[in-house]
Amino acid sequence: MSLLEDLALPVLVLVPLLVGVWLLIADRVGPPPRPGTSRGVSVAAAVLVAAATVVVVWRRPELEFTWIESLGVRIDVGVDGLSAPFVLLTGLMALVATLVPYHEPLSDARLGLPGRPEPTEPLPVGVTTPAAPSLATYYSCLLVVIGGSLLTFLTRDAVVFFVAFELVLIPMWVLISRHGDATSTADRDGAALRFLLFTATGSMLMLIGILAVWGATGTTDLVRWADLAGSSLDHGTQVIVAVILLIGLGIKVPVWPLHTWLPWVHATAPTAGSVLLAAVLLKMGAYGMIRLVAAPLPDGLSTVSPVLAGCAVTGILWAGLACLVEQDLKRLIAWASIGHLGFVVLAIAAGSQTGLQAAVYGNMAHGLISALLFVLVGSLKHQWGGADLATPRAALREVSPRLGLALVLGMAGAMGLPGLAGFWGEWGAIFAAWAPGEGRTEGWFRFFAVLAAVGAALAVAYAVRVLREVWAGDRRAPAIRDTRGVELGILVVLGVGIVALGVYPVALLDLSAPTVESIITGLGAGR
Repeated sequence: MSLLEDLALPVLVLVPLLVGVWLLIADRVGPPPRPGTSRGVSVAAAVLVAAATVVVVWRRPELEFTWIESLGVRIDVGVDGLSAPFVLLTGLMALVATLVPYHEPLSDARLGLPGRPEPTEPLPVGVTTPAAPSLATYYSCLLVVIGGSLLTFLTRDAVVFFVAFELVLIPMWVLISRHGDATSTADRDGAALRFLLFTATGSMLMLIGILAVWGATGTTDLVRWADLAGSSLDHGTQVIVAVILLIGLGIKVPVWPLHTWLPWVHATAPTAGSVLLAAVLLKMGAYGMIRLVAAPLPDGLSTVSPVLAGCAVTGILWAGLACLVEQDLKRLIAWASIGHLGFVVLAIAAGSQTGLQAAVYGNMAHGLISALLFVLVGSLKHQWGGADLATPRAALREVSPRLGLALVLGMAGAMGLPGLAGFWGEWGAIFAAWAPGEGRTEGWFRFFAVLAAVGAALAVAYAVRVLREVWAGDRRAPAIRDTRGVELGILVVLGVGIVALGVYPVALLDLSAPTVESIITGLGAGR
């Protein structure tokens, strides 16, 4: 193994964590780093991370050593066909999050912070004028979230999975509460508290489930869990543990009716925070459903799959209807995320190879589409001074054609149109539900497939609504500048990714196929 391969895994995990901790310490114990220094160091770390993800996925190095010998807990990291797409997506989002322009709240006119003129009118009730938040802390939190997410996808040990899962919570809470874009401190704090309470509850349930499987198998090795395929637990225990884990992980996805925290959080998170939340953190929940439930608890998942699929389809329909009436554009994109991830959960519940492949594909497609839309909405909200769709907006097709094209592409992807990434995830999930795996009731799943198709039609309806009100717009509304520079580059890269996954799905399907096949073999063996 070459030196490059030897260093790739340590770089991938340690660089974002160590640089993030260094920025935080430097901001607290000495003269705070200049904004340009914080940004430059963070972007450099993100470039290293992105490069390392390519090496790790290409060469598949492994790193293993004992962490807590008495408990049998190990640091065992590496990639397989399931984790590789998530690692690549996280590497790309590391670049997007550190490069995306930082608009809030440093340049929020209503807070009177640097970057805009001082407010000329009294601040509304509940609005405070805090000192400008530190960019060093902002980038520190971004990097720790990135590092924790990567470790979650790379680890093969259940205890380390839980630790990494928890590692991202506090920095994400700081991003929402301290660097959020709401004009009210109460709104920022409320959204951050919702995020913390919901995700902490989910983590507690996940820990209970992990301890139960650990106690039954005598190991924390996720590969060994998949090999055993639930043979060390009786059927009743599998069902109970699967329910506990699915509720805990379902909060993170989020699955209806555990979804209520997400629109609030997205509405107040900074743009980079929304990008990481939608494209990376929510994926940790879906990834956990496959790693911690589908592989080691096949009987349990099979038994509860109709309920899980029903919740997924309800979320698809609920989110689609919410998008038809939502007036805040950023919250609308958050509701759309709930609907898209409903297709992912439906595919997992179907329990077939097509279903798991569709779940992986749907995660990647949603990551790219949601990241593009949140970057776009962040730019629009910064220029509009809000995201209210009830306010007439200038027609992007005329005043900002590049932003308009990005909006059309993002909404077309959200519709699941053929030739774009969203198509394969959504319709793959519907097909998987129509022909579910062993142990599933075909009649119920075909009913869910029909309802999911109705949800896909709702996506077309709300996408057309957004295009009518923002892309077509109102010629009398004030014009805004078009995207350019780094922001334009981000939108181009994400747009190319959406098209590439749409026209050449084989690349991603071939990457994940071997691991998915082995999980499906375990699902059959579990019965």
